[in-house]
Amino acid sequence: MAKPVRTFVALEISQATRRRTLQLIEQLRRAQADVRWVDGHNLHVTLKFLGDVDQTALADVCRAVGQASAQVPPFEMEVRGAGAYPNLDRPRIIWLGVGQGHEQVSQLFQHIDTALSDIGFAPEQRKFHPHVTLGRIRRAWKGVADLADLIRKRADFEAGTTAIDRVTVFTSQLGRDGPRYEAIGRLPLANA
Repeated sequence: MAKPVRTFVALEISQATRRRTLQLIEQLRRAQADVRWVDGHNLHVTLKFLGDVDQTALADVCRAVGQASAQVPPFEMEVRGAGAYPNLDRPRIIWLGVGQGHEQVSQLFQHIDTALSDIGFAPEQRKFHPHVTLGRIRRAWKGVADLADLIRKRADFEAGTTAIDRVTVFTSQLGRDGPRYEAIGRLPLANA
């Protein structure tokens, strides 16, 4: 029997947006907080995290995501505005939000969540907030206050715009150097 693989559905960002995002990460590193920063190749906007999926179900996942994606026309997605979850007083996850294109990203999420729940995946219970995760704080110490100040000063940071014409299904393998993502399906949006 095939081993299950961690799987998620996401929007890839452009190289230019990725470069600007990495510049922001370098600025935030100055706080010297204990953060596990996301590798530049792994920056994306997650639409749906599926967890461990049996490899025999991956074709069905791609088919469902493809049908859902075909309901939304291509659009421009702007990555902007630094923030943290749950908040800047107790940051755990550092992110950049979505400006222009927020409504279309939310529509994609809704269609994909519904399509995947139709084939047996649990519907999302939390409110959807599209973002690019930059890093996760490992433990709180004095550098976190400095990091929160740097994030506050970059609340209007603009990383750039990406033309979105497809949704990607990724698998993720955890390794010694962090996760390695593999695109197993790139599903076009309507008329893309």
